[in-house]
Amino acid sequence: MAHYPHPIIAKEGWPFLAIAVAVAAGVTWFGGWVSLPFWIIALFVLQFFRDPPREVPQGEGLVLSPADGRIVQVGPAQDTYLKRDSVKISVFMNVFNVHSNRSPVDGSVEDVWYSPGTFVNADLDKASTDNERNAVHIRTASGRDVTSVQVAGLIARRILCYVKRGDRLAAGQRYGFIRFGSRVDVYLPPGSVPKVAIGDIVKATSTVLAELPRD
Repeated sequence: MAHYPHPIIAKEGWPFLAIAVAVAAGVTWFGGWVSLPFWIIALFVLQFFRDPPREVPQGEGLVLSPADGRIVQVGPAQDTYLKRDSVKISVFMNVFNVHSNRSPVDGSVEDVWYSPGTFVNADLDKASTDNERNAVHIRTASGRDVTSVQVAGLIARRILCYVKRGDRLAAGQRYGFIRFGSRVDVYLPPGSVPKVAIGDIVKATSTVLAELPRD
């Protein structure tokens, strides 16, 4: 099972949850039943920042989903970070998905790039190039290069990434968070075999997105 320092509720959510509960409790104290909408908001905040542990599939060359959500792109694309052809798989997260981001593979962090940008709907392909984003280049022990890119969405205004060059990541390890609707793009080496299709619903860590080339 992937290691999570703050299981069940993401550490990023505690300030928001504390404020939401405090406001709801205060309105309840002074206004009784009129506090119901505030408790609904508190429940929404609670579900948004949930961060459950996940089982890590075992196998050679597996690429795990870095996020919960829906597959919106699978196919050949240019990895502009590593300047190469690649297989791109994109996961779109709506506001009801878990928003913790996990490493898709075991490996070392070779580089991290942050790019400011706009905030168009993350469901659109142009979000990959136009929106605020943070890319992490991971190299596996077998020398395969994988780029995992956190992309901000229409509502999101804060991408959080907790790794830097030289760090090591285990497959399924939590490495970042994006607040509210967003997406994660994964660029894989040519010859990688996708195991998902557009429209599939995936779970971070527990869903296998693809297999890396064997030779």
